[in-house]
Amino acid sequence: MRKLIVGTQALAHGSVTPHELRRHHDRIHRDVYAPRGHELTLDERIDGAFLRSRKLGVIAGLAASALHGARWIDMDIDVEMIWTISRPPPGIVVRRDRLGADEVMVEDCVRVTTPARTAFDLGRYRPRTEALARMDELKRVTAFDTADVSMLAERYRGVRGLKQLRAILPLVDGGAASPQESRLRLLFLDTGFPRPVTQIPILDGRRVLRTVDLGWAEHLVVVEYDGDQHRTNRFQYVKDLRTLPRIERLGWNVVRVIKEDSDWEILERTYRTLLARGWDGKLGPPHPARARLAARLQLLRRALVLSGDNCNLAG
Repeated sequence: MRKLIVGTQALAHGSVTPHELRRHHDRIHRDVYAPRGHELTLDERIDGAFLRSRKLGVIAGLAASALHGARWIDMDIDVEMIWTISRPPPGIVVRRDRLGADEVMVEDCVRVTTPARTAFDLGRYRPRTEALARMDELKRVTAFDTADVSMLAERYRGVRGLKQLRAILPLVDGGAASPQESRLRLLFLDTGFPRPVTQIPILDGRRVLRTVDLGWAEHLVVVEYDGDQHRTNRFQYVKDLRTLPRIERLGWNVVRVIKEDSDWEILERTYRTLLARGWDGKLGPPHPARARLAARLQLLRRALVLSGDNCNLAG
């Protein structure tokens, strides 16, 4: 049940008196009130921003992504809105962008950008790594069509952030189950690794023993990110202890990653493991930000070839 009220409407309908409005409600925006002491959820903060716009604004960006069901969004984010006001109130970020009628929908009584338009904005306005993670998650929950996002890029040629959007749009993958998995995948891609596949099922006969985060099935190499749930959740911890050795007995090599690992540690271990499984070690063109890491890997490959130790490197 919604707890926010528009003060003038509530007074006009007689549902509250001026005294009750002052005594029992906190003003969160001009003419928008919540019960006194009530801790607002993100959905309620979005409702409040929409009501503050007198229902003329359109919720966009991360807030729109949250309304579409995306996870990993902090409760205290500023609410992005496409609106025409020149001085937005605290807690609201206004973008005076053009917006087509086919880019707006209603979600839980709030006007919000469609999944494709939300992805279009996330890919332009968020930092590159975060943008991919946010778009991955939105793809997971809405299955938006990247072709629709490309169409918007053609419709709005010259707007801010298109270069970044066009570069990361082909990399979007709804199989990523967390922002860290998206970051890992982008690290491999930026360094020139073959594109990893997400959510690889490991079969034990006809039964799926486990679905792993990402990897290269043709080389039987997978990468698993151990998040906090693997450390604090006893059930998950025990499950990993029992399942991962069985996966390795089936012929797979599992590279386990934790947040304390440096980018170089992750890349080196994965590179060595893939080499041991028959990969030729040739990297594609790296992203400029990862050029030095890619060069180190090529030097490692050269050293291994010269030493004759270019096989059986896993472990």
